Amino acid sequence: MNDPVLSIVVIGRNEGHRLARCLESVAAMRGVSGQQTIYVDSASTDESPAIAQAFDTEVIVLRAEHSTAARGRNAGWRSARAPFILFLDGDTVLHEDFPRRALDALAHDSTVAAVWGHRREIYPAHSIYNRVLDLDWIYPPGESAFCGGDVVIRRSVLEQIDGFDSALIAGEEPELCRRIRHVGHRILHIDCPMTGHDLNITHFRQYWRRALRTGHAYAEISTRFRASSDPMWLRESKGNLIRGSFWVGSLVGSVASLGFSPIPLMLWIGVLVGLSGRSGWKARWKAPNQPVLLLMYGMHSQLQQIPMLIGQLQFAWNRKAGRRRRLIEYKEGSGL
Repeated sequence: MNDPVLSIVVIGRNEGHRLARCLESVAAMRGVSGQQTIYVDSASTDESPAIAQAFDTEVIVLRAEHSTAARGRNAGWRSARAPFILFLDGDTVLHEDFPRRALDALAHDSTVAAVWGHRREIYPAHSIYNRVLDLDWIYPPGESAFCGGDVVIRRSVLEQIDGFDSALIAGEEPELCRRIRHVGHRILHIDCPMTGHDLNITHFRQYWRRALRTGHAYAEISTRFRASSDPMWLRESKGNLIRGSFWVGSLVGSVASLGFSPIPLMLWIGVLVGLSGRSGWKARWKAPNQPVLLLMYGMHSQLQQIPMLIGQLQFAWNRKAGRRRRLIEYKEGSGL
C-alpha cells in the first residue's frame, strides 16, 4: 500500500452527529490524491467510535484518566503515515478546497511548517454567544505567531519538537507554535476558507467556563515562560489581572453603594459602554457596518476579563497546593 500524501487526524469526545458531519466533509475534500483518516476518541460515552468506523476511519480510543486535546492529537499524528498532518476537531466541517491549498503553500516554501485558513461559526444565528464569538475567529492572512486546532503541519516538524504538550488542558496550539518558531520555522495563515465550527454555546454558564479556560491557559503558559527570552502571554496575563480586577472591584463597589446612591452604578455602566464602544471600534474591520454587533463584541472583550481572572486565580491556587486541574469543558456532554 502506498503511503498517503495527507493524514487527517480528527479528535473528539461525545460529538455524535457532529463527528459524522465532520467525516463526511473530509471524504468530500478535493485535489488530494491519497489520504489517511484517523479518529482519536477521548473516552466518549456515546457512539462516536462506531460512527467513525462506519466511515472506514482508523479509530484510536484513549482511556486516559485526564483527557486533553493535546493527548488526542499526539496519539493521532504518531499513528499517521503521511508527511503532512491535517488536524481537525470533531465539531468542525472541512472546506473541500483547504487541504489542497494548504499543501500547495507548504510545497512552495520549505520554511513554512504550519498552514491554517479561515474558521467561522456554522450557526451564528443560534445564539448571541455564537454570533459574538464568531468574530474571535477572524484574523488577517499572512505570517502569524500562532494557529488554532485546525491546521496542516509537517510531520517532520512535529517529530523535531516532539508534538503537543499533553499536560496542557488549554492553549496547547499556541504553545506548540512557540516551539515551532523557536526552531526556525514559520506559521502561515492563508486567505482561504478552512473550517466551519459548531461552537454550540447557548447558555451563560458555557460562555463563562470557556472564558475560565482561557484565563487558566494564560496563567499556566505565562508562568512557564515568564523568565525566558520569549515570555509568551505574559503581557496578556498581566493585562487580564488589571482589567479583571478593575471590573470586579468597581462592580462590587457600585452595587454596595446602591443603598446610598445609584450614581456609582450608573457611572459603572457608562464606563462599560464607553470602553466596549472603543473595543468594538478597534475591531470594526471584522464586521463592517454592524455597529450593534461590534458593541456586543466590545462588551464581550471587557466582561470576559472577569471569568478569565478567576481562571488565573484558580490556576495559582492549584499550583500552590500542588494540584493540576482537569479539563475545563464548556459544551454540554461533549468537546475537548
